[in-house]
Amino acid sequence: MKRHRKKETKTMPETLSFRAAGGGRGTPGQVAFQTGFPWSDTFFPAKPDGAWRCDGQRQNRLQKLSAKGRRYDSCDAAGAGIAGTSAGKHSILLEIPDAKPIEAVPQDIPLEIVYEDAHLLVVNKPKGMVVHPAPGHSTGTLVHALLYHCGDRLSSINGVIRPGIVHRIDRFTSGLLMVAKNDTAHQSLSAQIAAHSFTREYQAVAMGRFRESEGTINAPIGRHPVDRKKMCVTEKNSKPAITHYSVITEYARATHLRLRLETGRTHQIRVHLAYLGHPLLGDDVYGKAFPGIEGQCLHAAKIGFIHPTSGAYMEFESPLPEYFEKVLRKLKS
Repeated sequence: MKRHRKKETKTMPETLSFRAAGGGRGTPGQVAFQTGFPWSDTFFPAKPDGAWRCDGQRQNRLQKLSAKGRRYDSCDAAGAGIAGTSAGKHSILLEIPDAKPIEAVPQDIPLEIVYEDAHLLVVNKPKGMVVHPAPGHSTGTLVHALLYHCGDRLSSINGVIRPGIVHRIDRFTSGLLMVAKNDTAHQSLSAQIAAHSFTREYQAVAMGRFRESEGTINAPIGRHPVDRKKMCVTEKNSKPAITHYSVITEYARATHLRLRLETGRTHQIRVHLAYLGHPLLGDDVYGKAFPGIEGQCLHAAKIGFIHPTSGAYMEFESPLPEYFEKVLRKLKS
């Protein structure tokens, strides 16, 4: 079965896309479709002509897709026909919508600029802002704001959808980010990240109380074997990940932490703390939601690097934002 992959720098599917289940690691011929969630609905080929059948538990999802303009013939491993097709046909035909182009265009969105010169910027990203355009987030990102502020004065190394972006933090993580204005600066800053000489310090609130006042989590991180949108601690297809932590304040049911990253894997702090049994407060992916806060209580509080042209070490700090202070006040009460 031919894979259909979205090209992040050019197009973005509306809803539906096909690929081999598990990134090609599933049963031969196994195919899954995605509707904005991990690869959760699996189909198996019924005939060499490309018709598909599925287990009988997928009917409701297919009916919903049909109501949204997706078309299918039938789907029921037990033999019941769907949508007017005959019983026992066991075939499914989905129409893939035309891809929509991703457009990174300037938008007049306020930016909190901590530092700026001809080569780079340091910005303080608010909680809830996505760093660059992606499926489901075609406007209102940090990149849209940067294009308005900088115009074409951003590095091109990461393509037209991620101009200037040297590193990222999650949507619901607030705090400091470096942005490169030219390719030379981008290459220098990226090299520092790769060499682990780049300072990244966070503050967070994690659930529970820690046995030790400080420690190091040295556990490799890779893609979750089932939920492809999540990461996990695993030895399989993983990369080394090291997080250092120290306790700032303990509360009855949570702990205020300072964390320093030695590596920068996707969701590293969130995954490592969940691995210890102390997920971040509010993290509804690796832990549980918390009233009054959207997403995890995590702030990129300090960033430090060697300037690409002057060679001087520069370090910047961001005070705790109001949402974070509000959580601390609630824990104290």
